[in-house]
Amino acid sequence: MMVKKALSFLLMLTFLISGLSRAYAENNRDEVVKMAKEQLGAPYRFGGTTPSGFDCSGFVQYVFDAVGIVLPRTTSEQYETGVAVNKEDLLPGDLVFFKNTYKSGISHSGIYIGNDEFISATTSQGVSIASINNPYWGPKFAGGRRVIEEPLPPGQFYDVSPDHPAYQAISELGKAGIIHRFEGSYFKPDLPVTRGQAAAILNRYLKLPAPSTKSFSDVSLGMSFAKDIAAMKEAGIIFGYKDGTFRPYENITRTQMAVIIDRAFRLSQNPAIAGAAVKYNDVHPSFWAYSSIIAIKAVDRTGVFNSSSFHGGMDATRMAFASAVYSAIQASQK
Repeated sequence: MMVKKALSFLLMLTFLISGLSRAYAENNRDEVVKMAKEQLGAPYRFGGTTPSGFDCSGFVQYVFDAVGIVLPRTTSEQYETGVAVNKEDLLPGDLVFFKNTYKSGISHSGIYIGNDEFISATTSQGVSIASINNPYWGPKFAGGRRVIEEPLPPGQFYDVSPDHPAYQAISELGKAGIIHRFEGSYFKPDLPVTRGQAAAILNRYLKLPAPSTKSFSDVSLGMSFAKDIAAMKEAGIIFGYKDGTFRPYENITRTQMAVIIDRAFRLSQNPAIAGAAVKYNDVHPSFWAYSSIIAIKAVDRTGVFNSSSFHGGMDATRMAFASAVYSAIQASQK
């Protein structure tokens, strides 16, 4: 009964936070549109960034700066920010871009205000409102970008689309709370994984006890992941260095990733996995981590490790680590 009440409370809290985040985003959108319309009639000035004279990107930057959102200065840089949005999915406050106006390529930016209309600083009318579908702007529409983020449900990330090879792994681990998102619902799949993060991710699934958090000279009692690091040491999954340190902020290599995941799930002890007919051109059978690396490829459910070379000396990315952990979990549950 207590567990059910706790789960109900967590569900209600998640719903409340999501609702507050959505309301915050909507308020920001309304504020952006309001601020933009307050500048209607302001004159155009090439290079201008103030109400005394705006160019198109200067106007966009000015409006968003007023609501606490920092954008790059130029149209081409603004076009690289946020998340791409299709025309039919535009919301008030999204950025809209046009090409081949006074020069080839992306050359004009504005702010979508709803009803197929946008507001921007133009050379002919200054800050004014126009339809994105009118005879002039319609053929030149190049795309939209969303910089005011909507909250995403657990397991979904702005930078991991359904066609990403590790989408299933990242989504499932995210829903289970085994991997965490960065602020703003981003996963950042290409960032490296540190030794401390590796310990925490593994122990969120394994839930191993830590008899003591005083395990290494450079891991204080109050440090994040201290209990996870101690648990990994106790279980013989991640060891420290000879000098008594753990070095929690040091990146792990792909070889180290394979070894610790193998230890955590005992993959290479499974005869079916150990005997799999897989190999890498750059991993010789005499290599100290050969069995662990081959095990990672043998259990891979994502295709992330389906290549001819392993590149064991490179940093393990969040995408690779999530894919390996997910695949190991699936294999261990058979």
